[in-house]
Amino acid sequence: MLNKTLNVGVIGLRMGETHAAGVKEVGNSQFLLNEEGHKIPAACLYAVCDINQARAEEVGRRLGAAHVYTDYKDMIADPALDAVITASPDQDHREMVENTLAAGKHILCEKPLALTREDCEAIVKAVKNSDRKFMVGQICRYTPGFKQAKEIIESGAIGELTFVESEYAHDYSHIYAAGSWRSDPARNGVVGGGCHAVDLLRWIAGDPEEVMAYGTHKTFADVTPYDDTHIAVLKFPNNVIGKVFISISCKRDYTMRSVFYGTKGTIIVDNTSPTMTVFKQDVFPGMDRHSMPITVPVDINNHNAAGEFREFFDIIANDKPVQTTVYEGANTVATCMAIYESAATGKPVKPKLFK
Repeated sequence: MLNKTLNVGVIGLRMGETHAAGVKEVGNSQFLLNEEGHKIPAACLYAVCDINQARAEEVGRRLGAAHVYTDYKDMIADPALDAVITASPDQDHREMVENTLAAGKHILCEKPLALTREDCEAIVKAVKNSDRKFMVGQICRYTPGFKQAKEIIESGAIGELTFVESEYAHDYSHIYAAGSWRSDPARNGVVGGGCHAVDLLRWIAGDPEEVMAYGTHKTFADVTPYDDTHIAVLKFPNNVIGKVFISISCKRDYTMRSVFYGTKGTIIVDNTSPTMTVFKQDVFPGMDRHSMPITVPVDINNHNAAGEFREFFDIIANDKPVQTTVYEGANTVATCMAIYESAATGKPVKPKLFK
């Protein structure tokens, strides 16, 4: 059991500011007893780091970080630092994870784990050789609506799954116009953004055994070197089939609308809607309500960084096993790579999973 405040550092404040705020929220709401029996904060936003010094100083000042850095190596060298949230650009994850684990810190690493298989393999190896806790930040697993959908499915309320689908529909026009890190040619839309929808389906239905995908490159033909829209059909265990739609160029509001069909019911859920729709067979004896949806209120909170960090803290504080392991992160990337390969070759592909 942890009997000292967990000192946490956050790397990369473009995406990491939400994580930093999550650490602060947990630190303000959860407490521990130290060796003297005094109540102390469970966690502390000990340090923030960003190569943009002005951003690092502003976020650090606003959220009350004890230390501000522009070089993450200086931050992880501090022996008082216990854990790190790596929210840097995806292409930097490998180096930062290897160095941070070598420095003896626990890590919560943002999704996707990495952009290449080689980098995923290196991270898996580094985690295997470390005694520190390592968790991948697949945020959809902490989105209230998706969590509730999974609980309903696992309860058996909609019977056995037959078909699952999700989509990552997000217009990146403003992102590419601004020339941000997400416009790096190494970061295609399937691995970089579509990993959200792919990981959600993996979490619900398991690792797909085969994928068949197609891509198109119309809207961003002069913007990206890769297809901007993909559709993939996936074969999951237990005779479950599925579909993923991924677009980083669609002209609509952001959504991750997902549908889970079972032998006794259906769930329709989004990460941007305040309600979830459930169709269930025989809600009342003798009355068929397939055409009468049950509307269930849900908390939107589609970037629930505080909930994600709360689990990470609990894992460290109570020495619990990690659920979203390095293998979970790596196999989501492996499935995304299979989708990308299938679209490029026009052939079905079996994901090369990590074990």
